[in-house]
Amino acid sequence: MTRPAGTGELAGTVSLITGAGAGIGRAAALLFAEEGASVVIADRDADAAEAVANEIAAAGGTAIGLRVDVTDEASVREVVGATVARFGRLDSAFNNAGIAPPGSGVEQIDTADWDLVQGVNLRGVWLCLKYELEQMIPRGRGSIVNNASVAGVVGAPGSAGYSAAKHGVIGLSRTAAAEHGRHGVRVNAIAPGLTGTEMVRRLMADGVIDAATAASRMPLGRIAEPREIAEAALWLASSRSSFVTGSVLAVDGGETAL
Repeated sequence: MTRPAGTGELAGTVSLITGAGAGIGRAAALLFAEEGASVVIADRDADAAEAVANEIAAAGGTAIGLRVDVTDEASVREVVGATVARFGRLDSAFNNAGIAPPGSGVEQIDTADWDLVQGVNLRGVWLCLKYELEQMIPRGRGSIVNNASVAGVVGAPGSAGYSAAKHGVIGLSRTAAAEHGRHGVRVNAIAPGLTGTEMVRRLMADGVIDAATAASRMPLGRIAEPREIAEAALWLASSRSSFVTGSVLAVDGGETAL
């Protein structure tokens, strides 16, 4: 941490980030902490969550790591409750946890795979929203950012379950924004393009994803870095976007502009 205490876009606030043990979530946790937030790193991998929290603490920030299963209502309720018990409130949240299933056509999707993807990517976001809103509405303030995808904006051949869930995240975000703007709570979504997370880098190394082909789909000619996606989430979580709610911010190198 290089910023003086009490400065930064999120100075003095409390943020909860799910799926923060790696990838985009980890990048967001580090960035939010750099910008002054006390951060709750929630992940299904408790060791990974704790490692990120320790990384933030070593750099002079404030963070705790907690295990969460976003498909389990009791687990989500417990993590949100623990956040408020530890820090006294919840100012912002980045509902980032998600999974990508094996690719298959609509008629070939395994029912168990479909249910798992909907459970994590859509039900999980709804459960987080439910308990985050419960804390924010009485205070009359708060900002929630949901991680969708370009696959939630356009069709995604071979990824119907994932695309359906991410379309659902966008609809859920807009509806929550419409319902709770009057309560002072903003809800937005981001729609990242392909991002160089640890998982994606492994798939590229294994030849599952062709880096050149992926980059060719982007007018900017490359895939994103996790920090670039985190920057978008930070802006929506901060007061800099105080008149923005119900929006979907594409962070996709121009892919959906084509």
